[in-house]
Amino acid sequence: MNVAPMTAAATVRPIARRTVAPGNPWALARRALVYLLLSIAAFVSVFPFVWMMIGATNSSADIIKGKASIGTALITNATTFFTQIDAIRIFWNSAVIAGVATVLTLVVSSLAGYGFEMFRSRVRERIFALLLLMLSIPFAAMMVPLFVMFAQARLVNTFAAVILPTVASIFIIFYFRQATKAFPSELRDAAKIDGLKEWQIFFYVYMPVMRSTYAAATIIVFMTNWNNYLWPLIILQTAENKTITLIISALTSAYTPDYGMILFGTVLATLPTLFIFFLLQRRFVEGMLGAVK
Repeated sequence: MNVAPMTAAATVRPIARRTVAPGNPWALARRALVYLLLSIAAFVSVFPFVWMMIGATNSSADIIKGKASIGTALITNATTFFTQIDAIRIFWNSAVIAGVATVLTLVVSSLAGYGFEMFRSRVRERIFALLLLMLSIPFAAMMVPLFVMFAQARLVNTFAAVILPTVASIFIIFYFRQATKAFPSELRDAAKIDGLKEWQIFFYVYMPVMRSTYAAATIIVFMTNWNNYLWPLIILQTAENKTITLIISALTSAYTPDYGMILFGTVLATLPTLFIFFLLQRRFVEGMLGAVK
């Protein structure tokens, strides 16, 4: 009667010893090296932002000296920043441009990506290959024709001139087309059987299912438009219409720049993108991994 338990215990003990045995020292060394490299990469990535926040609390003289501790000039830097520029108007300009451009880009580019994947034709791949080929054209080569075109349309120094060139983003079209490959075709067929038209399928079926893809694209597009510098610098010619990136760049070009004030403004300019990222962080990871729910 007692033989069976003893046999079971005898067979279990060696297995337990093998599971708790120390691992391969080479594997442990490789893992330690990986963690070391990741720690270095994380430090290099986070340090500029931390230094920027610390610099926003110091005076310009302390920053030039290389002070790396929190100072007492935060209120002074904030007062100087809000005194020298119309911060509310400048941030409103950036928010309008980035917000409207993000919404239009997501709608237009996702429609294009959806169409490229769902509707088959002989010239579809050729047109898509031509779009990808256009990615190799630098924006500097298109600035003069774009400026002439908007000047003839009398749109110079308007938000529309900043927004329109960014609406049809080739990269976002490519991103949505690749993500649409994971979209279940059965949902589209079922929607057609229920009598939905193609635009209804897109807005009521496709968009809710691809919300993770939209979240990832929102972060990318918003960040691109918020930090856009070269084209707004050319097309926006009055101080009332300039964005926060242009204003901060102008502050750095002063004869004696106030680095504390500039870093304070830079921290403020970073907050909207951080807010959007942390708000959509989980969806962003799912969208990057191609998750479809």
